[in-house]
Amino acid sequence: MRLDEYDAVHVPGGHGPMEDLAVDADSGRILTLAVRSGMPVSVVCHGPAALLAAVTEDGTHAYAGYRITAFTNEEETMAGNADKAKWLLQDRLTEAGLTVRVGEPFAPHVEVDRNVITGQNPASSGPLADELLKKLG
Repeated sequence: MRLDEYDAVHVPGGHGPMEDLAVDADSGRILTLAVRSGMPVSVVCHGPAALLAAVTEDGTHAYAGYRITAFTNEEETMAGNADKAKWLLQDRLTEAGLTVRVGEPFAPHVEVDRNVITGQNPASSGPLADELLKKLG
């Protein structure tokens, strides 16, 4: 895959990213290259789990210090999934050095920090797409 053949990287939500993309080295490399190059990166709901695999050569997280949002611990609890989850996304992202901002549960909430656009939950998908389109011009 050649990253220069793409205009942006988008990771959708769902629990899938927490199972596979959070630990996938290839995905992590793509996300690291994208953020370093200034390419728009958009992720929504549980998709920010993929950012956990974006580790640089020196072992630091490529997205450390970025302000993002993601499906919250409160939303996971309200959905009845917190006790079933192996780990909670909001906690892991914070541990990795990302600043996680949260809005009201299940309401649209988007954070934009430099070239990274994140949406908190499924209700955030439309506003996230609007922000991505702005970045793409």
